[in-house]
Amino acid sequence: MGSFLANEGLSIVVILVWLGINVFLFVHFYMAFLIDRWFYTRAILGHALSWARAPAACLNFNCMLILLPVCRNLLSFLRGSIQCCSRTAARQLDRNLTFHKLVAYMIAFHTAVHIIAHLFNFERFMDAQLEANMSSLPHVLSLIGNKHNESFLNPIRNNQTSPTIVMFTTVAGLTGVVITLALILMITSSMEVIRRSYFEVFWFTHHLFIIFFIGLVLHGIKRIVRGQTLDSLKKHNPITCHSEFERWGLDQDCPEPKFMGNPPGTWKWVVGPMFLYLCERLVRFYRSQQKVVITKVVMHPSKTLELQMKKKGFRMEVGQYVFLQCPSISQLEWHPFTLTSAPEEDHFSVHIRLQGDWTEALYIACGEKLRIKHKIAVDGPFGTASEDVFRYEVVMLVGAGIGVTPFASILKSVWYKHVQENTNVFTKKIYFYWLCRETQAFEWFADLLQSLERQMIAKDMRDFLTYNIYLTRWRDTEAAHFRVHHEAENDPITGLKQKTLYGKPNWDTEFSAIATNHPGCKVGVFLCGPTLLAKDLEKQCLKQSQAGAEFIFNKENF
Repeated sequence: MGSFLANEGLSIVVILVWLGINVFLFVHFYMAFLIDRWFYTRAILGHALSWARAPAACLNFNCMLILLPVCRNLLSFLRGSIQCCSRTAARQLDRNLTFHKLVAYMIAFHTAVHIIAHLFNFERFMDAQLEANMSSLPHVLSLIGNKHNESFLNPIRNNQTSPTIVMFTTVAGLTGVVITLALILMITSSMEVIRRSYFEVFWFTHHLFIIFFIGLVLHGIKRIVRGQTLDSLKKHNPITCHSEFERWGLDQDCPEPKFMGNPPGTWKWVVGPMFLYLCERLVRFYRSQQKVVITKVVMHPSKTLELQMKKKGFRMEVGQYVFLQCPSISQLEWHPFTLTSAPEEDHFSVHIRLQGDWTEALYIACGEKLRIKHKIAVDGPFGTASEDVFRYEVVMLVGAGIGVTPFASILKSVWYKHVQENTNVFTKKIYFYWLCRETQAFEWFADLLQSLERQMIAKDMRDFLTYNIYLTRWRDTEAAHFRVHHEAENDPITGLKQKTLYGKPNWDTEFSAIATNHPGCKVGVFLCGPTLLAKDLEKQCLKQSQAGAEFIFNKENF
């Protein structure tokens, strides 16, 4: 139970507070439109008025939050500031994209409710205008505003129009259509299958957020939803006067009501986050203009491109990542890559798997001599959960495919620390698991593991690092080759003394063995891999916590 609370306790509190604020705002603003000021508006629209305004308030709140999780420099600053006080609080910042997605789903939900309610509203506004019945209160209310300088209640001013025309000829209608289309495109292009296969589509459509926020701020500027003015309420009580509408203006106690909309307030919610995000982009722009020197380019056999770079003032920690841009390929596209170098090295490096148009174009830009002919811009580094790896006495590192890259930095740093005989290393044991679907994926990382293996043997530290490499798929011809060379001293795939394992790990066995070998120790579990694997590891952490062990789960998320 203690491990579960350590892993998820603060996250649950944050989510519950966020949901609670959404519920409070919805209920509060729903009730706020049931007061006397909105009596005549409800006479036309009914409760659809409250159903439109309540989600609008929730939209303001969530649109205030949506930009904050993607202010990477702000998050890195906060993470560095609070991790010395609370590792648990700092770890929540690593779930920024998860929270960003949750807020986006909430925005989509409230947008749907808001739109449906307003569809009913416009239909009822139109019916009230077309009714042509002077004994009907909604129709009489719709006629108010026909005289010169007279305030109106019904935004549909004549019976020669339609809700569709109003939708595309009013500021509220037009901006509503634009921001809805922008939201649909942003959410659909964020689906993992599109983001993984067509990153450029995701990247470009996500920048529709600029149009979204402009439309959001302008949406209520014309005050299309109106209620009775406070001065009019003092002279005209709708509770007593609504049944006397035929004598409005003739009776001193019931003068004709006056109407006015609320001043637009969305800008008050979003101006702060928009300013922070603008500062974020200015910082990124400044850093992108700093000179980057490519010191070495290596093309590994597994279609993995390694870039080694230097940049003045660049400081990194293990497991961090950067964004790269090649202006000759695209002036707008920035792609995230995990740093594979160690802080102790005099350069920083990334390994880029060639998949997709941008990475292929980058390889072409390197040329046959593997030299970058074009400018490369670097933004970062930014922090991730792996920064905390050396805060645990026992560590499990789990990488899947190219997801091993954050752990390259960690293992290199471990190697340097022991070469330099750094006595401040708190970590006493590392368990490393690497799962790959194809043998070629092992090639670029095997050299590092071989160096580590030799170094640990030379320093009589064989027990410090335990690594298990799993091949999850293989061809029949490969299987025959593996059988022939199985008795060889070194593994036929990786060249390591530790033999490659075939299939998938039995996580029950692995976690139980680690818990048995290290009783009373807090074990940090770090994953860079798919969501299904993350769920398996989280379940194991929870299961071990129920048995009395303490496993703290951390997932790379960028």
